Amino acid sequence: MNRKKLQKLTDNLTKNCKHLFRGFDKDNDGCVNVSEWINGLSVFLRGSLEEKMKYCFEVFDLNGDGFISKEEMFHMLKNSLLKQPSEEDPDEGIKDLVEITLKKMDHDHDGKLSFADYEKAVREETLLLEAFGPCLPDPKSQMEFETQVFKDLTDFNDM
Repeated sequence: MNRKKLQKLTDNLTKNCKHLFRGFDKDNDGCVNVSEWINGLSVFLRGSLEEKMKYCFEVFDLNGDGFISKEEMFHMLKNSLLKQPSEEDPDEGIKDLVEITLKKMDHDHDGKLSFADYEKAVREETLLLEAFGPCLPDPKSQMEFETQVFKDLTDFNDM
């Protein structure tokens, strides 16, 4: 498969995944090696709920400290919500959304989300998996990717 074809396939798979690189780069060396790429695709295409929760949590934990803080929530929500022209300050609406989210997900009431908080909330309501923005491919993109990749395996002979 040539570079252009592979690029097109992966672009379609990851078009809504804004923080894909951070989720794939497990050793934080600034590069996604073959092993990280394969593991990332495995989570994307066939991952269990547990694997997807770990992946999404790592993506949302912007500073890698093991918690999703109010500031991290605010940053992600601000970047993923559509801006609407209104008289109200949009940042105030996002702050309100962060508070509502914390009430729903912060089970130990410490003002931040640990993986345990996040996991419990997602198991209760799976729609919260991507609560702070898209980081997994939608099912349509996933199916298109698999169809294209596995349609003609001879494309991989020239890799």
